[in-house]
Amino acid sequence: MIAESLQSLYTRDLNKLKTEIESYQNEKAIWKIDKNILNSGGNLCLHLVGNLNHFFGAILGNSGYVRNREEEFSLKNISRTELIKQVEETLNVVISALDQLSKEDLAKNYPIEPLGYTMTTEYFLIHLFGHLSYHLGQINYHRRLLDFQ
Repeated sequence: MIAESLQSLYTRDLNKLKTEIESYQNEKAIWKIDKNILNSGGNLCLHLVGNLNHFFGAILGNSGYVRNREEEFSLKNISRTELIKQVEETLNVVISALDQLSKEDLAKNYPIEPLGYTMTTEYFLIHLFGHLSYHLGQINYHRRLLDFQ
C-alpha cells in the first residue's frame, strides 16, 4: 500500500516539475538568479534529478548512476528540452525502484545513512518526497518571480 501511495505521489510531483519547467515563458529565465535568490529553477531541477537518481537509482536499484552534486548547482543553460528529458527519465527510475520494493523491503533499514542515522527505507523515501515537494515549491516561486521578458 505505501509503495503504491509513494508511486502516485512521486509521479504527481515529478510531472508537476516537468510542467513548471515547461511553464517558463522565457527559457533563459530558468537559469536566472537575483538578489537573495541564489538557486535558479534549472539548478533546483538538476538537484532533484541528481538526488532521486542517486537515492532511488544508484542505492536501491544498483543503476550505476554516479552523482555529481556540485554540478547540480554549477551547470547552467541546459536546454528546457534536456531538463524535461531528465525529469522523465528520473520518473522512470523512481517507478522502477518502487516496483521492486516489497513491504518487507520498505521495513528494512535504508542501505546507507544519508541523514546521519539509521532509518527504514520507507521513512527515507517519505523524507525524499518532502525534499522533492520543498524544491518544487521553490521552482514555482522562482518562475513566478523571475520569469518575465
